[in-house]
Amino acid sequence: MGTQALAVYAGLPPDPGQRVREGNRLSGSRNEGRIHVGIARPDRDREETMTEESSLSPSAQKVLDALAVLGFACKIIEFTESTRTSAEAAARVGCTLGQIAKSLVFRGQGTGKPVLVIASGANHVDEAKISRMFGESIGRADAEFVRQATGYAIGGVPPIGHTQPIETYIDEDLLQYATIWAAAGTPNAVFELVPGELVKMTGGKAANVRSER
Repeated sequence: MGTQALAVYAGLPPDPGQRVREGNRLSGSRNEGRIHVGIARPDRDREETMTEESSLSPSAQKVLDALAVLGFACKIIEFTESTRTSAEAAARVGCTLGQIAKSLVFRGQGTGKPVLVIASGANHVDEAKISRMFGESIGRADAEFVRQATGYAIGGVPPIGHTQPIETYIDEDLLQYATIWAAAGTPNAVFELVPGELVKMTGGKAANVRSER
């Protein structure tokens, strides 16, 4: 399937109550600076857009291409400010903390295999629950392992487009929202999607991963 990356350089209106509409989705942002926007067009051939100038960073562009190849017409927004933490991302796009789909990478302590948990920004993850589902004890991965396993730096790990297949678990609390926001390859890039799309594009298992402590 072909892809299109259509990138524009844009500024959002200073009024945080105003919104930018893309298709039938309503996206808000409290950022008053400039942003880069990339729109995945899975219905177009890459050859048709080779003359388009892309303003996205290479890592965000890689995620945009992966979205298009998988058939998802999502929009990546790359801010000048950080979206590395869930709180920062929520402030940038103007959503609740719970709507942020944060990517956490763990490592099997026996096999060394990576496991990705996509959790609600409002939740802490119960590693014991993940260990039971994964079939072995896990530990938090360091920055080098995360980049090697996914191809991206901590704070920008997207749910797709990794360097290898990764077993993925999705926080079931994310499924309650109409739309959510996930990282898009850099610590200042995100994209909006609906929870069902997240499950479909990752092939992940929705589960109770929330820590009750």
